[in-house]
Amino acid sequence: MIEFQQVSKRYDSDHTALRNVNFLLKRGELAFLTGHSGAGKSTLLKLIMLMERPTAGRVIVGGQELNRMPRRQIPYIRRHIGVVFQNHQLLFDRTVFDNVAMPLEVTGVPSGDIGRRVRAALDKVGLLSKEKMNPMQLSGGEQQRVGIARAVVNKPPVLLADEPTGNLDPALSADIMHLFQQFSQVGVTVLIASHDIALIRHMGRRMLTLNQGLLTDGDAMPTGEVLYGG
Repeated sequence: MIEFQQVSKRYDSDHTALRNVNFLLKRGELAFLTGHSGAGKSTLLKLIMLMERPTAGRVIVGGQELNRMPRRQIPYIRRHIGVVFQNHQLLFDRTVFDNVAMPLEVTGVPSGDIGRRVRAALDKVGLLSKEKMNPMQLSGGEQQRVGIARAVVNKPPVLLADEPTGNLDPALSADIMHLFQQFSQVGVTVLIASHDIALIRHMGRRMLTLNQGLLTDGDAMPTGEVLYGG
């Protein structure tokens, strides 16, 4: 579902963010992307989101080679990639419902379908009863759940998360990770950038580690107990 083949990214400043990166994430796989600050994690995610183009190599998502994607097709590709940010990026002048509905409105989904799909997404993250509230009335963990609902309301086959638990306590972080695991169990490919090594160990999933742009494609982290099973 996500494949990098000898991918490098070099910026005009002569800074090389990624060097010959190779990995393959299959459909329904959940993996973690980690590494020191400046290791290249954000650049890697931006290549998948078509916010950047590789200097060399091939980035393939859902069978589509993104390097050769015409600019006019970029919005279409992005509809199939859900993104969850650390700071939620919610609009506080809109309700929870309206925040989640935004991707559907942009893509022209009929109004009758929007209500059904938004409520299904909110129900999935446990916030159906709070659809009329303003995001500012919610806790940090609930705001992150709204962000997740917005990311998955289009039912994308790929879900990216950039430090989604960075501002949450351990219990809330575990709840958020449980949600991501549920999405992978229904076939969504999930890639999570995170510094939280302890939480990654508990998840017992594959870890991709970047070090100065070089990737170590590790197996599942060793753990005596997988926190969420499966």
